[in-house]
Amino acid sequence: MSRMLSDSARPTRPASARTTDIAALRAVAQMAVNVELFTIPLYMTSLYSIQGFHPITGANTNFYQGRLWAGAKTTAEPTTDNDMAFNIVFSVFIQEMLHLQMAANMATAIGVNPTFTGAPLQDDNGGWLCYGPDKSVIPGIIDLKDTKAHEDVAVNVGPLDEDTLRLFLAIEQPEKLARENIKPDKEEKYFPAVPFDGWKIGDALPMFGTIGSMYQCYYDYLSLNYDDGKTMWDEVFNPAAVQNDLFNFTSDSHPKREFDNFETTIALSDPRIAFNQMVQMMDAITDQGEGSTINRHAARMLTAVDPKYRPDDMALKLDYPSFSDAGKPVPSADAEARWRNDGYDHFERFAVLTRHLKDIVTWPAWRKEHPTWTADMLKTDDLDPTNPYKLPTPEEVATAMNTLSSDPGSKTLLSQAVVGAIYGVTSVLNTYWTPPPGKPAPSFPFPSMSGSGDRMSTAWAILGEAPDLSMSLPALKPGQLYHSCQGIDFSGDGTNSCAQVEVFHGCRGSNLCRATGGCGFVQPTTGGGICGSALAARAPAAVSCSANGCGSSGASAFYSAPGDNKCGGFGGCAVPISASQVFPSKGNMQLFDFVDTPPQGWHSVEITKDGVLPFNVGEKVHTIAWDAFKAVMVARGKTPPADPPKASPLRLAFPPST
Repeated sequence: MSRMLSDSARPTRPASARTTDIAALRAVAQMAVNVELFTIPLYMTSLYSIQGFHPITGANTNFYQGRLWAGAKTTAEPTTDNDMAFNIVFSVFIQEMLHLQMAANMATAIGVNPTFTGAPLQDDNGGWLCYGPDKSVIPGIIDLKDTKAHEDVAVNVGPLDEDTLRLFLAIEQPEKLARENIKPDKEEKYFPAVPFDGWKIGDALPMFGTIGSMYQCYYDYLSLNYDDGKTMWDEVFNPAAVQNDLFNFTSDSHPKREFDNFETTIALSDPRIAFNQMVQMMDAITDQGEGSTINRHAARMLTAVDPKYRPDDMALKLDYPSFSDAGKPVPSADAEARWRNDGYDHFERFAVLTRHLKDIVTWPAWRKEHPTWTADMLKTDDLDPTNPYKLPTPEEVATAMNTLSSDPGSKTLLSQAVVGAIYGVTSVLNTYWTPPPGKPAPSFPFPSMSGSGDRMSTAWAILGEAPDLSMSLPALKPGQLYHSCQGIDFSGDGTNSCAQVEVFHGCRGSNLCRATGGCGFVQPTTGGGICGSALAARAPAAVSCSANGCGSSGASAFYSAPGDNKCGGFGGCAVPISASQVFPSKGNMQLFDFVDTPPQGWHSVEITKDGVLPFNVGEKVHTIAWDAFKAVMVARGKTPPADPPKASPLRLAFPPST
C-alpha cells in the first residue's frame, strides 16, 4: 500500500466517539460516490459535443449498412483532432464509471447503501442541481471562487471548449497544484484533519479541498483505533456487502478481466484482504485521476499511471470488439481509445486537449456552417438503394432533424430525453447495489450508457447547443398506465403522438412500469437477461435455448412485446422506439392485457386465446409493437385503428438501439 496514515488519525480514540466516527466515515463514503457520479454527465456532455457521424454496427449485422447517424464515436485509427479528442475524453469517461463502481463497492463494504439519485446532485425527478452558469462548487471538494486560477470558472456542462477544459483541469488537478491554487485566506475552509473537529451526526461534511484529500480522510477514518481494543474496520466491515463488477468479470461476451493486477471488487471472505483492497481502490482512483502515486516526469511533464492500474490491451480487444456496418470484424475502437490513453492520468489527458483545442470541431461550430440537414450527410456509398428492410430513408431522417431544429419546443423535449436516459441509469443503480428485500438485483443497464450517449449526441446535433440537464422530468402520476410509443396506449385510442417524456428511458432495467418496454432487444417474460442481449432466452431446465429459439424439445421461448411488457424491468429497451429499429432475430411474443382492479391497481393478465405474436428477422420493432397493441385491443373487444400513426420526427431522428 502506498498510503500513509495522517498524524491526526494515529492517536487511540475513546470508544465513546466511535458512533460519531462511523457516521462521519459513512458520510465520506457517500460523498465519494457523489464526487465520482458528478463527473459522469459533465464529461459525457462534452464528449458528445464533438462533431462527427457514426454507423450502427454489430456482429454479422448489416441492417444499417450505408447509413450514418449524428454523433462521434471512438476510432481505432484516429487521424483527425476530433478523433483524438473523442478517444481521450471517452477514456476518461469510462474510467469515471470504473471509479463510481469502486466507490460504491467500498461504500457497501462498510455498511452504506449508496445513493445515486437525489440531493445534492439531482432533484427527485432526475434534473441535475449541481451544474449551471451560476454554479461554482465541485460537490464536497471546493468552491472554485476560492481559487486563484479558476475563480471565474462555472461548474456547468458545455461543449469541449476552453472554459470547459479549465473546469476539467480544476477537477483533476494533482494534489500539489490544487493546494497551491487555493487562495491563502481560504485555506482554513479546506483539508480537514481526521477526526473532523466538532463534527456531529447530521452535520454537513467539511469541504475537502481536493479529491485526493477526500480519499485520504476516507483512509484515515478507516484506520482509527479505539481504547477498548477495537478498530474502525472491526466495527464497519460488512461481509455480506453487495459487490458489483463491470470490468473484471468474465463471460462469453466479456472473456477477459480488464485489469489483471488489481481488483475492482472487494473480497469479503477475509477482512484483512478486504481492507487492503479498499486502500488499493483509493490508490487506483487517485492515480488514474490526479496521478498521485507516481512522481511527475520532469522532462515530459507527464504523470504516468502505475502499470498495475492500467487495463490490459488484449483484454480490451477481446471484450470490446468492433464491426463494420456490414457486420465484419474490424480493429477495436474502444480498446484503442482506452489503452492508448490510460497510461496517463486525467489531468494530463485534458492538458493534451488544450494544446489541440483550436483544431477540434464541436457541434455548435459545425451547425453554424451547416444549418440545414441533408440526406448526403447521413449516408455512404454503401447504401443499398432497394432499402430491403423498408427503413426510413436518409432524406426522411434529414427532414425530421430539420423539423426538430426549427421547433422551439425541441430544447425541452431533447433535454428531457437526455435527462430521462441518464436517470434511467442512476435510478437503477440504487437497487443494483441495494436490492429490495426478497427481490433479486436488476442487471446493470450498461447499454443505457450507450443509449444516453446517442441521445446526448442527437440533442447536440439538432440543437447546436448543450441539452439542459437541469430540466426535471414530469413526476409520474399514481394510478396511471403509461405507454411506450406512438399509438401504443392501452388507455387510449391508438392515436397518441409519442410516449410521455416521464417514461423515456434507454434500457430494460430502467423501464419503470408495465407497458413501457421499448425497442427490439426483447426480454423473456420470465425475466433475466440484459438489455444488450439481442434476444434473451427463457431457458427452462429441460430446454436448451439460444438467441434464435429453443432446442430439440420443440418448446419455444416467449418474449415481452414492445409496449406490452407485464411489469417494470421486463420488456425491451429504448422509449420512444426509433423508427429505424428492427429485430435482429426471430421468436414469439406473449401478449398481456392490463386491467385496473382494486386493490391491486393496474396489473397484467396473460392473454391465452390468440395471445402469441410471432416476429421475424428484420421486422420493424414499432410494427410488431403496433400489432401487439391491436391484438390486445381486439382481446378486449375493441376495434383499434387499422394503421399506426406516421413516425414522429423524434423517432426518425433517434438512431436504433437507443
